[in-house]
Amino acid sequence: MSGNIIDQCVAQGVPFARDYGGLLDNRSFGGVLVSRTFYAKGQTGQQLLLGAYAAMNRQIARGKITMHNRHEMLDVVKVDGKARGIIARNLITGEIERHSAHAVVIATGGYGNVYFLSTNAMGSNATAAWKIHKKGAFFANPCYTQIHPTCIPRSGDYQSKLTLMSESLRNDGRIWVPKNMEDVMAIREGRKKPTDLSEEERDYYLERRYPAFGNLVPRDVASRAAKERCDAGYGVNATGEAVYLDFKTAINRYGTEQALLHGDHNPSAAKIIKLGEQVIEEKYGNLFQMYEKIVDENPYKTPMMIYPATHYTMGGVWVDYNLMTTVDGLYCIGEANFSDHGANRLGASALMQGLADGYFVLPYTIGDYLSDDIRTGEIATDSAEFDQAEKEVKERLDFFINNKGTHSVDYFHKRLGKVMWDKVGMARNEKQLKEAIVEIKEIRDEFWKNVKVPGSLNAFNQELEKAGRVADFLELGELFAKDALNRNESCGGHFREESVELDGPQKGEAKRNDKDYAYVAAWEYKGEPSEAVLHKEELEFKDIELKTRSYK
Repeated sequence: MSGNIIDQCVAQGVPFARDYGGLLDNRSFGGVLVSRTFYAKGQTGQQLLLGAYAAMNRQIARGKITMHNRHEMLDVVKVDGKARGIIARNLITGEIERHSAHAVVIATGGYGNVYFLSTNAMGSNATAAWKIHKKGAFFANPCYTQIHPTCIPRSGDYQSKLTLMSESLRNDGRIWVPKNMEDVMAIREGRKKPTDLSEEERDYYLERRYPAFGNLVPRDVASRAAKERCDAGYGVNATGEAVYLDFKTAINRYGTEQALLHGDHNPSAAKIIKLGEQVIEEKYGNLFQMYEKIVDENPYKTPMMIYPATHYTMGGVWVDYNLMTTVDGLYCIGEANFSDHGANRLGASALMQGLADGYFVLPYTIGDYLSDDIRTGEIATDSAEFDQAEKEVKERLDFFINNKGTHSVDYFHKRLGKVMWDKVGMARNEKQLKEAIVEIKEIRDEFWKNVKVPGSLNAFNQELEKAGRVADFLELGELFAKDALNRNESCGGHFREESVELDGPQKGEAKRNDKDYAYVAAWEYKGEPSEAVLHKEELEFKDIELKTRSYK
């Protein structure tokens, strides 16, 4: 199917890179030693979005799609056990609207913003997915979350989001921290620059620990390694949460190669640097420009600073092979569902889930379901089920507006995010997970008693929007921690400190437990996250052997 996806994207105008002969080019990504990834400079994801948006806009212009911009789904409506519509709020006017349908498809993305700081857009939320979970859709593997190693570090306590730097940078950038603590402190205090350190004074820790893969280890491995170095005190920025991504070696390598191609067999150091920087600019120029605008440092002359950040959620709403949830007529696609990735997501494979679901799976499976409704006619929106769903939505919105609390929505979201990052983040253990469950419940209880939402109900009110989303995050966060506590093994993006190799060449690395945990954990809502019921979907491997990979 991957070939069909690429062809579809090319037809939509996605400008994939080409080699000298005009064929689609490839490059390496984390977790593989071969060039397997199609790309569009350093902005593949953005170009894919633009291609999909353009294709959709053509259908809007033809009248085949009716857009409802600036609306938010606040609940799903079930009639006789089937999904028959949604309740939505117009975010500009505040008006509550009813929309009926013969089937409902959720394609609302992941829940990374449960951590407050993530690479996701600030408006990204889990409300639609969580609402359908509370109406009967199982939620699967919520603890499977990807922390991306190549992000611009947090600068302080008042930041609202984090910025992703492309995975592609690890093709040419080398990740390091100073070997000596004196150099770490000197850099933090401004007495030294990273360029002052010799090669012998640098610890290229990924190359040291994983000589086979080096800087191209999978994202979860690279992220945990950065955390380990920073936790040990070697972080290089003011917060102590940053490592260096250095392009000096690549610049020299490319510059020397270009000089030879130009017939110069004895180039000066300045010429090598100039030619090398031109190659790097051609490959990553947009990323370097973005970094310089945010950090105010020239990454051609001084190493970038990076640190892991929440990026993608592999868990989500459980679906079958037709992409239908446990509720008839209710489908979930893309990052919002749990399928395809398992515990890990290698770079670029979200392309598979998002585009495969939307272009090559759902169009064929949903038609089979709708065929049974071919004579049903339009679904009425004046039924008791729509009345009840709208009533519940309005009561919740009224509560937020009328509650006389003293703390903002962000106050609670930041507290939740800190608990999630500190205790349900890159490395997890039983003690901290149990603490997180208790703390999240306490934050949730306080939220409902003491949240303050300014503004009015029937108008543009972003604080009201955030209140509903954070209320859902406060429930999802507890289930997230509960799932992580239940899975007492390390696998992919879920790392339990109790489950590591104790000796041998893999000492300290993740230790899977395929005997006891080779299953999908699908959780059924029962009123409170603590009361959720676990359903196990056993995993069967027929054509592919289940084995542990070594990156050393």
